[in-house]
Amino acid sequence: MTPCPTRIRVLHDGHPVADTEAAIRLQEASYPPVYYIPRDDVVMGFFGKTRRVSECPYKGTASYYSLNIGGDVIEDAAWSYETPYPAMLPIEGYLAFYPDKVTIEEIG
Repeated sequence: MTPCPTRIRVLHDGHPVADTEAAIRLQEASYPPVYYIPRDDVVMGFFGKTRRVSECPYKGTASYYSLNIGGDVIEDAAWSYETPYPAMLPIEGYLAFYPDKVTIEEIG
């Protein structure tokens, strides 16, 4: 888990839904990196919390958010650890996004 040195933008059909220079990059094993974005840098008005939750033995309980923009609803497009385990506190309340549901750009 490291601060991301570049700007991260998240888009849906070219429309920005998140834009930050304060992302946290999380690299787990051989998986692609995941960028966690502060809520202040996410247009939360486009997102609604769903009933879905999941458990991670390393991070804790994840909550999920659907994206509703321009009449499109993308179920469970993002997730968040609102109360992560102590070792993962830096990502508390940040959102991460599924790259198959939105476009994630690393700029710089």
